[in-house]
Amino acid sequence: MKRVLCIVGSMNAGGAETFLMKMYRNIDRNEYQMDFCVSAGEKGVYDDEIIAMGGRIIHTVPKSKGLYKSFVGIKNIVRDNRYKNVLRVSQHSLSALELLAARIGGAKNVVYRSSNSQTGGGKVNQILHKIFMFLPMYVPTKRIAPSTEAAEFMFGKRLTKHGKVKILHNALAVENYIYDTAVHENIRKELNLGDGFVIGHIGRFSAQKNHKRLIEIFKYISDRLPNAKLVLVGKGELQANVETQVENLGLKEKVIFTGVRKDVPELLMGMDALLFPSFFEGMPNVVIEAQATGLPCVISDSITREADITGLVQYISLNEPDSAWAEKTLEIADSVGERRDMTECFKKNRYDIESVADEFIKLIFG
Repeated sequence: MKRVLCIVGSMNAGGAETFLMKMYRNIDRNEYQMDFCVSAGEKGVYDDEIIAMGGRIIHTVPKSKGLYKSFVGIKNIVRDNRYKNVLRVSQHSLSALELLAARIGGAKNVVYRSSNSQTGGGKVNQILHKIFMFLPMYVPTKRIAPSTEAAEFMFGKRLTKHGKVKILHNALAVENYIYDTAVHENIRKELNLGDGFVIGHIGRFSAQKNHKRLIEIFKYISDRLPNAKLVLVGKGELQANVETQVENLGLKEKVIFTGVRKDVPELLMGMDALLFPSFFEGMPNVVIEAQATGLPCVISDSITREADITGLVQYISLNEPDSAWAEKTLEIADSVGERRDMTECFKKNRYDIESVADEFIKLIFG
């Protein structure tokens, strides 16, 4: 049995965690196993599933308690459990220190996955990222990213250009996303959405996702199309702020907060459009998933063009006014029709889970 230690902040329903779980569900777990080293104190959304599949949840000291304590904690975990393969998933260069700790602890294959095309956390965090960019360039034995932009952000253009970074797509099991009219109707009934135009967003309530702008755009849409509804899936530190904004704009009866859900394919089938004005993304899982169900998407042009794999994605600048975003979204409302089966398109572009899981195994255990 070969095992890999995956170092993450927590195993909640974020994009990086979702990618890891997709890999875990689709590898041969009789031959390979994935363990997760987390610094968060609370229980993660995926913890029970990980344990049921044979994985381990190992808690370590968060960097907020001190870089040295965090470094030694990782080194000891790797040494004591004799891990030879370690994967770190992050959007900040300093996280590569944990791979250095893993190497000192005895790991031979240390892999860094860039999960985003920018780092959040304010100016100080961004400055620190630039200062320590040499770490993810030189510490890992292998480097992976979900898009070219995410690769260049973390590892630089030179390494990316010369093939030193493997682009591993945010793939999915396409057969689970084939549009089903019965599912569409069931979701609409469950969430009391009616027959109106339904816009959706799936993501953590954080500054990166730009929910404030999303609500402002929806207000414009609602004024033009009174039967429109907005479904917000997820949770996060800014949810209370968004709920207050919704109430202040008189949209409480039109905006549905679902919390974290595991039935993402079904939710996407219940929507008519995905609205996604993020400030930055590495390669947004939800935009890929939406396309797999045949759902049209309107997203910010700060997101990589590689996200459009079906022709269903429309890009618009965040500098454009709310009215322009609303008009582009309302164009979809005027042309809602039959959704296409995207299976062959996904396989052709190597976004099918079987292909990517095989590549993942070779990179981590090969």
